[in-house]
Amino acid sequence: MEPDEPDAARIPREFLKEKHAVSRVRGLLLGLAIGDTLGRAEGKLPADGPLRAGVSTQLACFTTEGIVRAWVRGDHRSLPYAPSGGVWHAYCRWAAMQGLKAHRWGSDGEVWPDGWLAQVPVLAERRGSAPATVTALARSVHGQVETPTTSRGCHALTRTLPVAVLGAAYGSEPAVDTAREIASLTHGDPAAHTATAQVVVLAQHCLTDLTEAKASSGGRTQVQQALQEGLRALRGIDRASAPEELDRLGQALEMAVAHPADAERLAKLAPDAIAPSALLGGVYVAASFPERDQVADALSFAAGAPDGDSVACVAGALLGAAHGAEALPVGLVSRHELAWVLDTLARDLVVQLADRPSGTEYTWGWDPNWRDRYPGW
Repeated sequence: MEPDEPDAARIPREFLKEKHAVSRVRGLLLGLAIGDTLGRAEGKLPADGPLRAGVSTQLACFTTEGIVRAWVRGDHRSLPYAPSGGVWHAYCRWAAMQGLKAHRWGSDGEVWPDGWLAQVPVLAERRGSAPATVTALARSVHGQVETPTTSRGCHALTRTLPVAVLGAAYGSEPAVDTAREIASLTHGDPAAHTATAQVVVLAQHCLTDLTEAKASSGGRTQVQQALQEGLRALRGIDRASAPEELDRLGQALEMAVAHPADAERLAKLAPDAIAPSALLGGVYVAASFPERDQVADALSFAAGAPDGDSVACVAGALLGAAHGAEALPVGLVSRHELAWVLDTLARDLVVQLADRPSGTEYTWGWDPNWRDRYPGW
């Protein structure tokens, strides 16, 4: 995501300074995780005890950490910010923790994997299958948008949802490119890249478009209107998407408005575990249950999709971004084993983008420990 001007990427938009920004970003990450967990359990959670994270949540943690570390690197080396490179390194750290074959970064004798996230035991546990990601990480060179393959699994999309925060901070157009690049690291099908770019812009609009002062339009709720605005933005900036792909997205949104919460319609929109299904199913669920007090119902309904974890993951992220972390079911968030980790990552992402706690190559920062937590080598 290189800036149009030399210093453009260093000047975040007003969103990061707004009082609700941290709550919305926390909501996006926590909603993603709760949806992932509920969907994996097909809506049948144990009555008590901790709730286990899924592999989409693990990877989303490393996406967020990779973005932060890419920004730290850019701040201290006067280099263009390259989130996709930072995220690739982050996925290699996840693979190392999992005992998987992956490229090792750093010199011999140095601690690897490094950073505070590598100290979280839950992230070293196997929590589901991510075959395309694991296969790609075993190679020495990551994939690129220009080298298509047939991999279009949902993890390309679910793990990339945190990029929506970059869109909220710096604009939709560079976020679309970044989303495609991150999806292509391990998944080469253009349909997966497109679905990932689209969900990032929709989540961005859920983060930024909803305010107390903004009234609904044409009988639509605020969430439905935010999704509609995101679709409108995509038609103007996502030149790589085919018109029929955007039309399908618009049809899913209209279907939710006219025929909400129909399990048969959801199954037809999201029949399998690929990225386009996760997008269409997640949008249908979020637009079917758009109100603040409907989040729990939305996630339960999404969990009934043929691939409930990916659909609920997307729906949870969209609704969490729209309503903030406080709207998520307390009973579920408080039991989730990665709730503190996700909350910390969300807050740190906002702080890094807005305030550069480690300083820059030429200025002192206010947190002397930041670069130990987020090494930007």
